Amino acid sequence: MTKALKIAIYSGEIPSTTFIERLITGITTTGTHVILFGAFRSKPKYNSRVKVVVYRATRLSKFWHLFRFGLLLTLFKPKEKKRLDTFLKQRPTSDLYDKVKYYPVLWYHPDVFHIQWAKGLDDWMWVKEFGIKLVLSLRGAHINYSPIANVEVASMYKRNFPKVDAFHAVSEAIAIEATKYGGKMESIQVIKSGLRLDEFTFKLREFKSNASLNILSIGRDHWIKNYRVALDAIFRLRERGIPFFYTIVGVSENEALIFQRKQLGLENEVHFLDTLAFNEVRDAIQQADVLFLPSLKEGIANVVLEAMALGTLVVSTDCGGMAEVVIPNETGFLVPNRDAQAMTNALMEVAQLSLMDYQNLTSNARLFVEQHHNEDHMVAQMQLLYDGVISRTL
Repeated sequence: MTKALKIAIYSGEIPSTTFIERLITGITTTGTHVILFGAFRSKPKYNSRVKVVVYRATRLSKFWHLFRFGLLLTLFKPKEKKRLDTFLKQRPTSDLYDKVKYYPVLWYHPDVFHIQWAKGLDDWMWVKEFGIKLVLSLRGAHINYSPIANVEVASMYKRNFPKVDAFHAVSEAIAIEATKYGGKMESIQVIKSGLRLDEFTFKLREFKSNASLNILSIGRDHWIKNYRVALDAIFRLRERGIPFFYTIVGVSENEALIFQRKQLGLENEVHFLDTLAFNEVRDAIQQADVLFLPSLKEGIANVVLEAMALGTLVVSTDCGGMAEVVIPNETGFLVPNRDAQAMTNALMEVAQLSLMDYQNLTSNARLFVEQHHNEDHMVAQMQLLYDGVISRTL
């Protein structure tokens, strides 16, 4: 009988993002055992194949974590502990917190250590010295613009990417970005994010042409989301005489956007909300006519996939991997980056769609998600990636 793989899926916090939580749940159905390391945020609920090794963000919890695994390594793996301690002494920025993170990983010794955030890669290169295979996810900000904005991050990537055993990229565009920093294309597997489609009930919308357009944007309060240009586009929409209501979720206290809204006289049409829970986000998408993504950079935005699955039409900028899912006049509307006029034109075109055209577009979008972004397919591809990394060493 083949021994079940032990995969560490590391993001630093437990529970983590929606993608990671879906991956954890899905991959254990294949017989793989998953180990989670990191800081405890709330009580996780996993099946018996998931081992959770956590500490709380308090000195006492971290101290106990360090003492417990330091003692276990001293008693049962003294040579490995000595090697790791020697490595840590050579690092100029090493401290006790590194041991809090590293000792449990050395003790459990997973077959594969899968890192979710590329900027943390340098912290985990040591696992390769102990025969642990290193897999890195390439997602969003960490590959799209962090190495452009920070030369030290770019240098770290160029130093470490050639040594990574395998990469998981969420889009073709991101895979290409990784090669700029030394990632080998043959080591990069494009695996699109998958949705648990039973959580996203598709509904044909009763859309009325030229009625007040309910527009929704969802995303963290960050310049990369490009909401300032979005507001300019929305202002032009009003000038064209199109009635609308625009909500941005995640930016309730952004002073620049509040000021811009005031200057444009959009207080009655534009509302800013704080971040919402998953169920509330899903409800908001279902109530909207348009999911508007004005971003400058994305991998493939999960919120767009969710809107496509639910039956809400998408207008997105042509950034990152979005052209891989938003196919113009087939699954949604795609506009050039930073082009407020093009955004306005696309929203106007949506407002003037017939009910049949709107429903055809949203039906096509749902079918696209079912074919290319279902969770079962994502999990199967991730399992193949892990198996491939291990088999290359046999």
